[in-house]
Amino acid sequence: MPMNRLLMAGLLLAGGLAVQPLQAQPESLVWTSPSHNSSESMPCGGGDVGLNVWVEEGDLLFYVARSGTFDANNTLLKLGRVRVRLTPNPFVEHASSFRQELNLADGNLLISAGGTRIELWVDAFAPLVHLELSSEAPLWARVSYESWRYRDRIIRKGEAQQSSYKWLLPQGLTTRADSIGTEGNTIVFEHRNARETVFDFSVAQQGLDSVKRALYNPLGGLRFGGRLWGDHLIYKGVTDGLYADTDYRAWNLQTDRPRRKLNVTLELTGASAPAAPAGKQATRAWWRSFWQRSFIRVDRGELAEAARNYTLFRYLLGCNARGAWPTKFNGGLFTFDPCYADTAACYTPDYRRWGGGIFTAQNQRLVYWPMLKSGDVDVLQPYLDFYLRLLPNATLRTAVYWHHAGASFTEQLESYGLPNPAEYGGKRPAGFDAGLEYNAWLEYQWDTALECCLMVLDAHTYAGIDLTPYRPLIEGCLTFFDEHYRYLARRRGHKELNEQSQVVLYPGSGCETYKMAYNPSSTLAALHTVYERYYGRPAAHFPPVPLRQTEGRTLIAPAVVWERVNNTETPQLYPVFPWRRFGIWQRDSLEIARNTYLHDPDALRFRSTAGWKQDNVWAACLGLTDEARGLTRGKMASGPYRYPAFWSPGFDWAPDHNRGGVGMIGLQEMLLQTHDAAIYLFPAWNLTDDVHFRLHAPGQTVVEAELKGGRLIRLQVTPEYRRRDILLPPELR
Repeated sequence: MPMNRLLMAGLLLAGGLAVQPLQAQPESLVWTSPSHNSSESMPCGGGDVGLNVWVEEGDLLFYVARSGTFDANNTLLKLGRVRVRLTPNPFVEHASSFRQELNLADGNLLISAGGTRIELWVDAFAPLVHLELSSEAPLWARVSYESWRYRDRIIRKGEAQQSSYKWLLPQGLTTRADSIGTEGNTIVFEHRNARETVFDFSVAQQGLDSVKRALYNPLGGLRFGGRLWGDHLIYKGVTDGLYADTDYRAWNLQTDRPRRKLNVTLELTGASAPAAPAGKQATRAWWRSFWQRSFIRVDRGELAEAARNYTLFRYLLGCNARGAWPTKFNGGLFTFDPCYADTAACYTPDYRRWGGGIFTAQNQRLVYWPMLKSGDVDVLQPYLDFYLRLLPNATLRTAVYWHHAGASFTEQLESYGLPNPAEYGGKRPAGFDAGLEYNAWLEYQWDTALECCLMVLDAHTYAGIDLTPYRPLIEGCLTFFDEHYRYLARRRGHKELNEQSQVVLYPGSGCETYKMAYNPSSTLAALHTVYERYYGRPAAHFPPVPLRQTEGRTLIAPAVVWERVNNTETPQLYPVFPWRRFGIWQRDSLEIARNTYLHDPDALRFRSTAGWKQDNVWAACLGLTDEARGLTRGKMASGPYRYPAFWSPGFDWAPDHNRGGVGMIGLQEMLLQTHDAAIYLFPAWNLTDDVHFRLHAPGQTVVEAELKGGRLIRLQVTPEYRRRDILLPPELR
């Protein structure tokens, strides 16, 4: 929206608006029939635990996942499946009264039929899963722990995508069996990594044996598992079965007699530091506080579905608020049997495409950007700390390969901070730069870590987090580009700077798309933004973001020149988002950026709502209301599975989390944008669409606004003095 359509809020609010506090609790999601398979599961979780819950043929089943459960191959293993069978079976005999409810407000899940009720909830502060059953009539209950890892399993060729080996599949690669048994009437299970893992394979492959002992290694010897028990449950032996093409073994517990009440507890161990359980009331209070932080509500109209799915997806992210590891872009904690995502993937429930311990940076960032405006900085923290943990390895590899300072983070980044070994290249030419991925898509792509640096800086301005522990990360990332491109220039010739005394970024990379690029715009925008924000002065030693002329229009160029186009990203719009160097606040920059969005031939050719495509975000950031509305509606339309915010694999895997992240960002940007102190409300919102939202802004500011019938009926700004910084469209006078 051009500046001449915006006026200071003080002029517009002279009459005053309602500012009464809101009780912001989301509506529950209710199903009135059982499911057919695990793809029709409903999520439930908390802390760092995720459950996929469904009722099938009268049995209640749920998968258990937890952040950080990486095996020796760096597959993110599920912790098993729990099955509950009741006799007589209320879900069969009283099917007409079946009800399954995800109570978002309290973070729990309720299943009932006839006079029987089951509540599932996960402690928000400790890895404890609780199942509480009550019934009007006494019931027999059998509770089974089911595992497909009761034996070693040879990994097949396509199946290796779940691991860090991918297409470098060693002969006989195996997912090792868990140790499963009983202690009295408690089922105990554990997965134990050997000391030698894919980390060791990567270190040897990448020529880092000389510093191996100094490298961070989270995989070697890692142990994780759990314990399952319940009141009045007695161990009844093992049985074997088959589910979704995967054989399993079940360890069975059964009530000593028919019971009206049953409490079952699943305690998870290892993977991250233990925490003290807080209990049901504290867990409920955490979720209620989570929903009070922010929301977007659209009760009717074209964007109602998008707003509903925004909330349902945000719930998935909240389930890893206390995780030691970031929420995975390719399914998070909520993957289900892979054959229901891809009929060719007849593998175990541990499978997901693009790896379990590989954090593809271009995709991961999209899960985390919306957490600033949603006020979920605690949920953002695992992503920031992930990079901080990997900083020593990124710094050390830089020193070993090139003998200069700085931290080099690659794109296909392993949980131990080195490049994915398959993407690094299994057949590398003799003498090829050992620090560089031998990969047509990933070569010279270093800049995504700068987005984490900007998130740190934004988290400081939005929520006041302490910058001190993150300063080495920000400085290390900035130093790398300065040092490395001077180093590359010296290798090419005598001068390390251009005629303007600037560092030249060559060879560079505009994402995975514009390869062997000279001064790529996405990287330069990143360096200028992070440097200016951190040091408080211009980065004069880097060239400006390149522009170009096309049919008499000025556009942002992908780079000055490039060798080839390798993918379908649009990095020439990264200076708009995430780097925010072009936008609605300045007419000239807005025109250039809009020209790029509307007329760049590659931007038009690559446009889509699939997966990680960000066109809806750029349209919103540029005030293109109709474009943003249509693209966000498509991006956030319900997925093909029963839970509306489980999206199809897209470019990655199901449920596609980077699609949900991009959708959240786009919806937020339509409603609220900021530049310096200014807060722009409804910059890309159709003012005939009713909406009620609460979002966060820099300066530890919270804005709540409600638009109804084309009128602004509520505006509350906290702290109050920030009201003077609100800018509104003139139509809302």
